[in-house]
Amino acid sequence: MANKVKNTALVTSVKKVTEDVFSMWLKDEEIAKMAKPGQFVSLYSASGDKLLPRPISICEIDAKEGLLRLVYRVVGEGTKEFSKLNVGDSIAIMGPLGNGFTLMGTKAILIGGGIGIPPMLELSKQLGIETQIVLGYRDGDTFLSNEFAKYGTVYLATDDGSVGTNGNVIDAIKENQLEADIIYACGPTPMLKGIQSYALEHNITAQLSLEEKMACGVGACLACVCKSKEVDGHSHVHNKRVCKDGPVFDAREVTL
Repeated sequence: MANKVKNTALVTSVKKVTEDVFSMWLKDEEIAKMAKPGQFVSLYSASGDKLLPRPISICEIDAKEGLLRLVYRVVGEGTKEFSKLNVGDSIAIMGPLGNGFTLMGTKAILIGGGIGIPPMLELSKQLGIETQIVLGYRDGDTFLSNEFAKYGTVYLATDDGSVGTNGNVIDAIKENQLEADIIYACGPTPMLKGIQSYALEHNITAQLSLEEKMACGVGACLACVCKSKEVDGHSHVHNKRVCKDGPVFDAREVTL
């Protein structure tokens, strides 16, 4: 894991993207300078009865201006509190946390599903290779899709068929006959499991960013372990801590 710090960040922008998805820019020069695509930060509630921080993936990094963009869905009291912050407010933040993506390959398929889409935006900016971007949504509320267009060719898939391919991201890859030597993906476990099988079947290297419920965010509480194919040298069992060993893993490394 990279070096991490705990700071007080300044809120510079809060915007409602959809009914329950919000975009927030925070100014923290130290964390922005260290952050990499695929890493996350932990945000702390101002309320004393919410002791554990909320892990949120980094959507964009502006190291020059010392800014981080977080795009998150309101799913509980903690994220609801963050959505009500105003420009000029401050918030406790720890980061950058976890291990991000390793930039590699010559032609990529970049895949995001649901709230796994935001962390793929910074990756798409930094890849610098031919990139095909496949985004999966439940319906036509395709948040962030326009922002990806400048970094590659975008293909959409929706569960209800209202936009793009009617089906999931694998259906979109097959329908558009996409090929690559590297796959990067973030999203719900069933989606990642399908991508893992597809990558192994087609002998394509894949890096998967796992979404798991985290508590401490630093590998201490073991609340976010996943099954690994190799015995972990720390715990001596077939486990990996998603927050500390991940959230990005080689597809051949984990059992989903």
